[in-house]
Amino acid sequence: MTWTHEPICLDWQASSFKTPHHAHLCNFDSTTMAALVPNTIPIRAFENHGDRVVAVAVLKPCYGYDERMVTGSYDGMLRLWDLKTGVMLKKMEGHRSRVRALAVSRDGQWIASGDESGELIAWDGRTGELRQTINKAHDGWIFSLDFSSDSCEALASGSSDTTTKIWNTWNRFSLKEPQHSINCGGKVRCVRYSPVCEYLAITTDHDIRIYHGTYCNSWMMGGNYSLTWTPDGTRLFSGGNEADFTIREWSVLWNTSTWQQVGEPRKGHFKNIHAISVNSSGTLLASASHDNRVRLWRISDRQNIAIFKHSGEVNCVTFSADGKRILSGGADKKISEWPTSEDAFPEDGSKDGLMKEQATHQAQAYSVNVLAMNSTVRNACIAGDWPTAEKVLNLDIDADAKDHAAYANRAFVMARKCNWGQALQDAIQSVSIQPSLVGHISKGIALCGKKQVLAARIPFDLASMFTNRDLKTDHFLFLIKAIALFNANEHQEAMLRIRELAACPDVDLIVCHIVEAYLRVQLGNISLEGTRYNEAVEHFTAATNASTFFYKLPIHLTYDEFVVLFGWDLKSLWQIANQQLCYALFRAGSFGAAVELYQSIMDKIDEDMKADLHAWFAALE
Repeated sequence: MTWTHEPICLDWQASSFKTPHHAHLCNFDSTTMAALVPNTIPIRAFENHGDRVVAVAVLKPCYGYDERMVTGSYDGMLRLWDLKTGVMLKKMEGHRSRVRALAVSRDGQWIASGDESGELIAWDGRTGELRQTINKAHDGWIFSLDFSSDSCEALASGSSDTTTKIWNTWNRFSLKEPQHSINCGGKVRCVRYSPVCEYLAITTDHDIRIYHGTYCNSWMMGGNYSLTWTPDGTRLFSGGNEADFTIREWSVLWNTSTWQQVGEPRKGHFKNIHAISVNSSGTLLASASHDNRVRLWRISDRQNIAIFKHSGEVNCVTFSADGKRILSGGADKKISEWPTSEDAFPEDGSKDGLMKEQATHQAQAYSVNVLAMNSTVRNACIAGDWPTAEKVLNLDIDADAKDHAAYANRAFVMARKCNWGQALQDAIQSVSIQPSLVGHISKGIALCGKKQVLAARIPFDLASMFTNRDLKTDHFLFLIKAIALFNANEHQEAMLRIRELAACPDVDLIVCHIVEAYLRVQLGNISLEGTRYNEAVEHFTAATNASTFFYKLPIHLTYDEFVVLFGWDLKSLWQIANQQLCYALFRAGSFGAAVELYQSIMDKIDEDMKADLHAWFAALE
């Protein structure tokens, strides 16, 4: 096959499509299901464990603490984390063997953990302090732990010694002898109480048993490693072992105590499923497998809507308290944080209204109004009408030779035209008349355009003196500096700055994702030009992942300062990122994935855009 197609060009000044005019590649089957490109770049990674991370649980905000996370590892320790800041709060030492399981009580007061020696430890959920150790709670490995609801005050522990034990927790931080011991007839892989404490589900290597008290009232054959309930307790999900790589859904028959499978199994994983979790609203299911992947499923229509890929086997997964993040860990010795997909929203039209409302609030919160431009100049810059913008600014300067803002704005226009010498001259004139925020920004941008990075750092630092310590303006300046550095080919530092800002408290994450997506597209284009197609796929995948945070939001209106300063086509950013990924997949030889991604894009764009996209795709060869 001969490749003659040029990639979509997304210039620094403005973006434009270079549509190919070549032969038709293939007939596309509109019934083909859209492929999911695995996301390999997490939002954050929590790294400190010395071995495989096998357990994770979230503690909801309570008792004056922000949302926290506790993790357990083969290194024999638990770690307590602040999920807001990402800071590790405490190393919880006490186990003498590899940790296999942990659980958090519903009220957040208890943390329980079990290891391969059969040792069970109770910890203070508020401080992480060790409260009690039961050296021989089981005669084998403790594979699973789960607390009942507050009303039942019990802890269930499942072990390779084929028993499940029920511990009374009514006396805080004091576990007595087990209240019950259930012989399960095989290694107990997972134990899960229903949310209202009516049932206890236990899975072994060969069956699932549903207990009501100590009475087993239902029995389903099949080996599984993991279980989870919906929040209303009406449905149970199971994740299969080496003999069955599927997720099955179970429900009780009306007016009976018999449980039966609902619908067809969810398929996608190709190795055993070690953990599954349902979000607090009961709309999403996450599954973690030894195939190195976490899959996100929409429960309502059973669709797999996202894939997150680790570098090694995945052992554990859970949702954040608000359900907006997925936390997973495994052989790579860390917990990765992933976004829930925009496809998780119901397809009933309510999403658009919600997102537009959020965008309106975001616009009001973000408004910085850094650029003191009249509407004629601003609109001309947005439209790329340099003659009009330049003419108006020349008239302003002729009318008042001391108009420092007019000189700074003309410097921005000259920078858009890549006339860096004139841009720098106007910026210097603006600052000499009156030092200001826009004057120093224009000078920093001009110097970066001339590749004088060290010199550019000085005006950007001076600009920070004119933000009046306004956090939104500080963040805007930080991003402008990162973009200017990127324009000066300081790509690594620019991307690092954006990640650092995104991790700060009270930051506008939407604008961070917008800048990350745009610059990732730039990096992807650079990789394409260098024929490094797999590298391009990575960059465009990161861009599409970032763009899920603002898909269908009117970002070109909310964040038009970037359009004015750099000519960014924000309105088309999501589609450009996805089309470039599609093209890069073709060039990398991943034809099937490219075809399926094309269908995914077609499913999401407006009807009036589909003809152009189809023509673009058909011209690939």
